[in-house]
Amino acid sequence: MPRTDAVLADPRLAATAERLGRAVVKDAVAAAQQRVRQGEIEPEDVADAALAALPRHATHLRPVINMTGVLLHTNLGRAPLSPAAVEAAAMVAGPADVEFDLATGARARRGRTALAALADAVPAADDVHVVNNNAAALVLVATALAAGREIVISRGELVEIGDGFRIPDLLVSTGARLREVGTTNRTTLADYRAAVGPETGFVLKVHPSNFRIEGFTGSAGVGDLARLGVPVVSDIGSGLLEREPLLPDEPDAASTLEAGAHLVTASADKLLGGPQAGLLLGRHDLVERCRRHPLARALRVGKVTLAALEATLRGPATPVHQALHADPRELLDRAEALVGVLAESGIDARAVPAEATVGGGAAPGVTLPSAAVSLPERLAAPLRTGDPPVVGRVEGGRLLLDLRAVHAGQDGDVARAVLEASR
Repeated sequence: MPRTDAVLADPRLAATAERLGRAVVKDAVAAAQQRVRQGEIEPEDVADAALAALPRHATHLRPVINMTGVLLHTNLGRAPLSPAAVEAAAMVAGPADVEFDLATGARARRGRTALAALADAVPAADDVHVVNNNAAALVLVATALAAGREIVISRGELVEIGDGFRIPDLLVSTGARLREVGTTNRTTLADYRAAVGPETGFVLKVHPSNFRIEGFTGSAGVGDLARLGVPVVSDIGSGLLEREPLLPDEPDAASTLEAGAHLVTASADKLLGGPQAGLLLGRHDLVERCRRHPLARALRVGKVTLAALEATLRGPATPVHQALHADPRELLDRAEALVGVLAESGIDARAVPAEATVGGGAAPGVTLPSAAVSLPERLAAPLRTGDPPVVGRVEGGRLLLDLRAVHAGQDGDVARAVLEASR
């Protein structure tokens, strides 16, 4: 049996240890030595076996090709970052001037350039702040403005935001009290007016972003609520900063502030197409109260997030924007081209029309015309576990690989993955 230190001295393993860590490589060597004891390999093959068993990267998270037809798939990390955002994040991996003024040598406002980019993107906001996600933004607002006081909210907006987390539980955890008004399907301005009083911290409007209620419904608008004499906070959720014609019912930050909201909270990793972050936008005194609250320190974002957010706001169109505005005819052409490649190898592949959705709790009920490659259902598992993993959706006994969320430059990777999974 070769000694462990002798195997670790192999130049290939030594170089890999620099990249993955000595402990990871040592564990792989120990596993290979055990295989020798079990008679599975020869002693001289330990280094080769250890090298073959090592992961390609230091993280076990794997990049996935999202062909589910859900543009913002929460389980797949929501918005893919733009190349500009990826470059910016990598650039500040080492020391960076996140809270330092290089010109004066003095301390500076943390993330000032990202905050300036956000302020420029939403001129209707007097001030802006960034925390680590939208739930954190809402918790910070509730804690800073309504701890020990009341938050007035419609019963139709007491939503669950996923994985069992519910808006009312989130708000009550801050020490605020909920004053529920109206009914599930109808809440009027009079309902809010009757509830507002000296104990009111603010009125909260929550966009029911992951469901729709239709029929006999009604709600009070932000503009009407703004006349009640108390702060109005609007959680728009999806991070749309300005109106999107393709999603006419999706609220955006600019329009909501212009309508009279005093504060808006939103996610950065949904329709904005940036990194995970929570955005606070609105009246300066309210944003400042949130920014100066002790909880803000626990919810702040790091330099990588700030850099990626600034690049998202200043840079070119994001992958989410490109996917949202993809031409259905071009998508079908791509699907047909992929089918042509796969058919040459005898694979049962068909180009079919499909319907994609926005996902991520945005634009419920909205479908986007798309195109997909239809394959036998049995390929779903080998594609998910392949390299790279390709995740589609099973529909009608067929596996559909929807192209709307996939950049055209990845079509070759998709073809190779299907060919490998079919072997």
